[in-house]
Amino acid sequence: MRLLALLHREVKRLLFLEYFPSKSVKISFSSDSMGSEQIGQGGLASKANPGKATILALGKAFPHQLVMQEFLVDGYFKNTNCDDPELKKKLARLCKTTTVKTRYVVMSDEILKKYPELAIEGCPTIKQRLDICNEAVTQMAIEASRACIKKWGRSVSDITHIVYVSSSEARLPGGDLYLARGLGLSPETQRVMLYFSGCSGGVAGLRVAKDIAENNPGSRVLLATSETTIIGFKPPSVDRPYDLVGVALFGDGAGAMIIGTDPVPVTESPLFELHTAIQNFLPNTEKTIDGRLTEEGISFTLARELPQIIEDNIEGFCQKLIGVAGLTHKDYNKMFWAVHPGGPAILNRMEKRLDLLPDKLNASRRALMDYGNASSNTIVYVLEYMLEESRKMKAGEADCDWGLILAFGPGITFEGILARNLAI
Repeated sequence: MRLLALLHREVKRLLFLEYFPSKSVKISFSSDSMGSEQIGQGGLASKANPGKATILALGKAFPHQLVMQEFLVDGYFKNTNCDDPELKKKLARLCKTTTVKTRYVVMSDEILKKYPELAIEGCPTIKQRLDICNEAVTQMAIEASRACIKKWGRSVSDITHIVYVSSSEARLPGGDLYLARGLGLSPETQRVMLYFSGCSGGVAGLRVAKDIAENNPGSRVLLATSETTIIGFKPPSVDRPYDLVGVALFGDGAGAMIIGTDPVPVTESPLFELHTAIQNFLPNTEKTIDGRLTEEGISFTLARELPQIIEDNIEGFCQKLIGVAGLTHKDYNKMFWAVHPGGPAILNRMEKRLDLLPDKLNASRRALMDYGNASSNTIVYVLEYMLEESRKMKAGEADCDWGLILAFGPGITFEGILARNLAI
C-alpha cells in the first residue's frame, strides 16, 4: 500500500510537470518529512508544487480613524485628562523612536463620550471594552475578508474552512462564527479560533491554515485576523511604563488571506507557496511578554531584554527552516524576508545579527511606518508590500524566490514559514 501511495504521488507530480513545464523545478524523491520539492535557484519558479499550500489572495481593512503620529501625544493626553509633563515628554520621545508615521484606531471621540470611564484610572470597564471590541473586530474581519475574496475571484461559497485570529475579543460563540455568519458562509464551514496569540498570531494562523489545506485536498481556507487596542486603552501612569510604549507603537485593523493547494489555472493566481512551517518557544521566557485580562481591560508588561533575546535566537531558528531548501547563511541576502515588525529595535537587531542588506526588511519597515504594530494583522500588510516590491522587479533581478515569513510573540514564541514567492 505504501508503494502504491508513493507511485500515485509521483505520477501526479510528473503529470503536473507535463502540463505545467518549468525549467526551474526539480523533483527530489527524498523521504524528508520537512518537504521534498527542491526548487533550482538558477531560474525563477512561477508554478506551485502540487499538494503544497499557497496564498491565493490577500486583503485588509481598517477603522475610520487615522492617527498621525505628530498629533498623537497631545490628543492622547487630552482624551485621558492627564497633564503630567514628564510622562508627556516620555511619550513624545517614544513616538519618534518607533518610526510609526500613521495608523488606524477604533477609539474615537464618540466612544469616549459614550464611555468616559475608559479614560479614568481604576474603573472596572471590561464589559464595556468587550462590547466595543467584539463588534469592532468582527466588522473589520468581515471587511478584510470581503476585500480578499474579491481579489481571489471565486465565490464565497467555495470557502470550506475558517481560521480566525484575535487577541482583542472574548466571547462564546467566538468571532469565527460571527465572521462566517457575516460573510454568508455555509453552516457546514469548518472553523478554528486562535485567541491571544499576540504578535505571532498571524503567522500561527497561517501555519494552521497551511496544515488544513494540505490535509483536505480541494479545500479553500479563509484566514482572518482582527485587532483593536481599545481592549488595553488606559490613561498614562508612572506605575505602568509599558502603556506608553503601546500608545506609541500599536494600531488597529484586520487582515485576510485565502489559502489552498493546487491552484485552479486561469481562475486562481498563487502568490506564495508555503513550504515548511515550524513553531518554537524559548523556555523560561514566558514572563518577557506578559498580558493579563483584568477588570480594567488587558494589561501588558514587556521586558527590556526582548530584542536581545530575539537577536540571540534568530539565526538558529532561521537555519532550521532554510536548510530544507538547501540554503545556508550565505543565501540570506538572496532571500526575501517577511518579518512581523514588532518594533524598530527588533528589526535592527535582526538586520545586524544576520548581516542583512538594508533593503531586505523594507516591507516590514514600511508596514510599521504606515500601520504601526497591528499585532496579528501586520504580517498581511508586510506580505502586500513584499508583493508590490516583487512586481516592480525586472526579469532576472531577483536572486532567489525562497524566503522566510517570521513573527515573534508571547512565550517567547517563534513562528516561521519557509516560503516561495511565486509573483517574481
